[in-house]
Amino acid sequence: MFRRLDDARAEITFFFEDRPVTAREGESVAAALLAAGLRGFRATAVSGAVRAPWCMMGVCFDCLMEIDGLASRQACMVVVQPGMSVRRQPGAKSLTRTVDSLDDEDLA
Repeated sequence: MFRRLDDARAEITFFFEDRPVTAREGESVAAALLAAGLRGFRATAVSGAVRAPWCMMGVCFDCLMEIDGLASRQACMVVVQPGMSVRRQPGAKSLTRTVDSLDDEDLA
């Protein structure tokens, strides 16, 4: 369903769940993964339903993925870089700090 138009942009390689994926310079992560045939980007936190990019302009948040170790990144808004690491995001991102670890400045 998705295919790239012929152009002269250089090809680069990034990694989706430790597998190499070829992309074109300047493509978003979402566009590169769709062109590579990936359809399921994440699972919802409540029902576990599979989601994929819908708006491709940063409005809907259906393309949230873990990119270079950072959760909840919008794949349609991130330009793919050589060697980048991308993973599906199962549910909501986990918080690294608990309420007990917050100090007074965090609560102000």
